Amino acid sequence: MFDIDLLFQKSELIPVIVQHADSREVLMLGFTNREAVRLTVQTKTVWFWSRSRSELWNKGATSGNFLHVKEAFADCDTDTLLYLCVPDGPVCHTGARSCFFNRIEL
Repeated sequence: MFDIDLLFQKSELIPVIVQHADSREVLMLGFTNREAVRLTVQTKTVWFWSRSRSELWNKGATSGNFLHVKEAFADCDTDTLLYLCVPDGPVCHTGARSCFFNRIEL
C-alpha cells in the first residue's frame, strides 16, 4: 500500500493531473491536499482543494460531471499525482471536454 504521507512532505498542496483513462487526453489540472486524496480513494471520484474558495471540492457535485478514478499514480518525486479517470460529461466548467483548449502559437 502506498504511503500517502510521502506526497505531502514538501507541501500541503500538490498538483493532480487528470487524464482520460482510455484516450489518455489531459483533461484538467487541479490541486489536492491530504483530505482530498483520502476522499478520492474512499469515493473513487476526484476531490480537489479549491485554492480560490479554500475548501474541498468534489468534481461533479454541482454539474453532475463526476470524474471516476480508475487508476492513480505518484510521480518519481512523490509530489504530483496522476489520476486516470472516466468522466461523466464535459470536464471544463466552460462545457468543453478538456480544460486545455486555448492553443498558444509557438
